[in-house]
Amino acid sequence: MVMDVHIRQLRYFVAVAEELSFTVAAEDRLFVSQPAVSKQIRQLELSFRAALFERNSRTVNLTQAGRALLPEARRIIAQWEDAQRAVADAAAARHRTLVVGFQTRIGRGLIPAVRAALEMALPQWRLLLRQVPCSDPSAGLAGGGGVDVAFAWLPVHADAAFSWQVVTSEDRWVAMPSKHPLAESAEVDFADLAEEPFIALPDDAGPLRESWLAAGQRTVPALVGAEATTAEEALEAVASGLGVVLLTAGSAEMYRRDDVVFHPVRGLPPAELAVVWRTGDRRRAVQIFVDVCLRSAYSLGGKVAGTSRSC
Repeated sequence: MVMDVHIRQLRYFVAVAEELSFTVAAEDRLFVSQPAVSKQIRQLELSFRAALFERNSRTVNLTQAGRALLPEARRIIAQWEDAQRAVADAAAARHRTLVVGFQTRIGRGLIPAVRAALEMALPQWRLLLRQVPCSDPSAGLAGGGGVDVAFAWLPVHADAAFSWQVVTSEDRWVAMPSKHPLAESAEVDFADLAEEPFIALPDDAGPLRESWLAAGQRTVPALVGAEATTAEEALEAVASGLGVVLLTAGSAEMYRRDDVVFHPVRGLPPAELAVVWRTGDRRRAVQIFVDVCLRSAYSLGGKVAGTSRSC
């Protein structure tokens, strides 16, 4: 008898089957580690009691069982996504609530401005904010998290399931213990932080973890002193002397505390905040929310970059 199979396992299977590469599927499609993908595929094969891929050191190919599963897996995933949308539509029609996912506090007056504008555009709707751990780059949009639209720091999932538009950008700062040797500096060069232990997001965060470790600006891999899934956890780790952490200028302002100091960092590109939604979600409330976010950010003098991705 085949054991219950998770949608995640089918998503991983389809990604590997389409790319014919565990590494490419992991890095470019799923944004998880290659061992994590291999583990999920092994569990799927155990569930079906059949090999789904033929592997050697150079190539990956579908077995006969894998070829039989691929169209069915695509169909099941599509049906599950249709079911999620249907439930969300039904709930919205009854309660008229737009659930907005976010990873860290959104400053600069953006949320009050959006809320006020949305009350004018959608007077019978209410806005519900739901915080999602930073380990989820989609800010709750993936995996049936009950989120309709989200604010997320780039990069998000480079997946056809999501579209995004940049709302604003912020300079990057560093948080360090108050007794750190660089604590009295007005600004810090990133080169002076390169050998410091960093507080990192979990591996599940994929490219978002690498972004906040500034992997693209390093010549050697980051030394990870601890992992954290929220800004509060990260700052507790900093205060405990486990490392330093990068954050935005807005977060540095909102999360101030006596045992941690914050300084701007030279040598890093700014962080970009985007409004993200499911590609193909044509609900009027979602599209109005996106438009309201962009107009509100512009009216607040945000550094609207105008960058977008829509699949």
